Order: sequence, then structure tokens, then C-alpha cells
Amino acid sequence: MATRVAAIGVNHWHSLYDASYLVHLSKMDDIQIVALQDDDQGIVDHRVKELGGNIATYTDYRKMVSEVKPDYVLALGRHDMMAEVALFLLDSRIPFTMEKPMSHSARQLRGVLEKVEAANGFASVPLNFRYQPFLGKAKELIAADTYGPLTHFYMRINRPSSSRYSPWGAPWMLDPKIANGGCLRNLGAHGLDAFANLTGEGEDIEVTGAQLSWAGRAMKIEDYASVLIRSKSGVLGTIEAGNGYPRDGTDGEWKAAFRDAILTFKDNVLKLNTGDGEEILPSEMADAPAALALRDAISCAAAGRPAPISMRDCYYAVRLIDMGYIAAGNPYGTAAV
Repeated sequence: MATRVAAIGVNHWHSLYDASYLVHLSKMDDIQIVALQDDDQGIVDHRVKELGGNIATYTDYRKMVSEVKPDYVLALGRHDMMAEVALFLLDSRIPFTMEKPMSHSARQLRGVLEKVEAANGFASVPLNFRYQPFLGKAKELIAADTYGPLTHFYMRINRPSSSRYSPWGAPWMLDPKIANGGCLRNLGAHGLDAFANLTGEGEDIEVTGAQLSWAGRAMKIEDYASVLIRSKSGVLGTIEAGNGYPRDGTDGEWKAAFRDAILTFKDNVLKLNTGDGEEILPSEMADAPAALALRDAISCAAAGRPAPISMRDCYYAVRLIDMGYIAAGNPYGTAAV
């Protein structure tokens, strides 16, 4: 029997673009998208049309959940509405995947997290870079300790202009009062999550410095961010996020440095450099990371297993995001830990 999935807040561009969650779900034989919700009827009608129709539409997510009774919910939407939606789904006892950052701020997410963990609720976040071969190989090298301990980590993800969000149905992403930031909050989570995941040090990671820039796009939200972090054990991290790439694509690089080796992923090439030379490693994937994340979460919920990437994982990353904004002077006045 197919898992019946409903989606909330499909104005978020990841509904159809970039991560394209709804597109991936629509191609899964054992998934049935039964309903979509957005406050804007025009947006939800557009999403249904793009998916081929025959999906119920709603502007009230509470009514949708009450009437449709989905097995699973994909929660997207505006950052300033995410905590409210998460608490509703928790009270409704419906397992869900919610797009990062799951909240408006780390302080707000902490309050939601405490309730989710107290109720043993299923709340997953699709931090899709977890499924990249780079992170799997880095964890393998850490566990084997072949090349000594992890010493520092670097990530750069520089995506196209944030002006694309408006034609995709999400102009709110350009309003810092709603989004609570730009590229650091939107993109920085991937690198900060990877660092927390690899070190396993959670809240024992601090921000030692951060800088933001609005020079590239001259918008209200920052278009480039650089954050320095350090774990309690002494692992250093540099995370860069931006919306400065001049066309569709990504200027990106991942690096994990060990005492005696450096693992890198750039231009879709995974390399391990050691004292013996350079080795090109396999980096093919069975599916898109977003599809793998959705499949993994829905499977875990159906089997009664914990979320593969939890709200606590998201909190560790969002905490560092807010600390980064604070270190850079809290320019929007709304970062809070």
C-alpha cells in the first residue's frame, strides 16, 4: 500500500525547484501525494498543475490534515511559520520531514525540540548533503583512524542569485523579517551540520568569528557569509555560503583534513591525498540527495525507527547559524540562541 503524503507551505522553492521534493515524491511508486497546501491558492494550483493534477488543494493546513489524514507530511513554507507548523504536526502525531531551518531562530527551535523529544515525535530534516559520498568517506576515515584525527574542515557553497526565489513563488526569502537572514541561514546549514556530524561534538562547538557581505546583490539579505568555528576537542572549521554564482550551478568545495591525509570534493571529483600520492575515489550516487533523504525518512517512520537526520541535528546547525549572525554584529537584530 502506498504511503499517503501531504505537503504544507508549497510556496517554498524546494517544492519544485533545486531540491525538487515534490517532483521526487511524484516519481516514487510507493508514494501517493494526496494533498498540497499553501496560503496562496494560485501557488498551490501551480504546483498541482506542474505535478500533473489530481491532487487535493487547500489553503488551511489544519483543515487539510484533518480531512485528508495523511500518513506523512512534507512541511516547507516560510521560516517564520515553521515552528508553528512543527508543533501542530507533533500534536497531531503525524511523522514529518521539515525543510531547514525548521524555525525562525535557534532559540525558537530549542523550544520546539524539547517538546518533540519529550513526546518522542518523528521530526526529520532533509540536510541532503549528508548523503554525498564525501561525508560518508570522511566518516569512514575518522572511524578507521588510518590517517590520524580530523584537524580541520572546509565547505564553500556559492549558489546563484537569490533573486530567483521571487519567480519561484518565495519572495519572502528576500525579507529578513520573515527569513531571518540570507545565504548563511539558507545554505550555511549544510556545512555547519556536516561539521557537527563529523566531530560529534554538538553544542560543544563555538563560533570564533564571522563576516557577512551585501555587496554582490545589494539586497536586504546578505549574499555572502564566512564563519569560523572550533570544536571543544580543537577541530577547526571554515564555512562559506553565498548567492554569487553568475549562472545556474554551484561554486562549491568540501575538504576534510586529517593529520596525514586530505579528502576533497570539488567539481564532482572525490580525491584522497596522502603521503603515497593522490587517489580518485568513486563518487557516483544511486539517486539525487534530496530523493535519498526523503526515502530514508519516510522508510524510518514507517518502520518505527528514529529520524535519520533529526530536529536535534538541525538545532546544532541552526545554533551555529545564529551564533554566526551574532558574531557578525546581529545585523537583523533577530538572531537568538
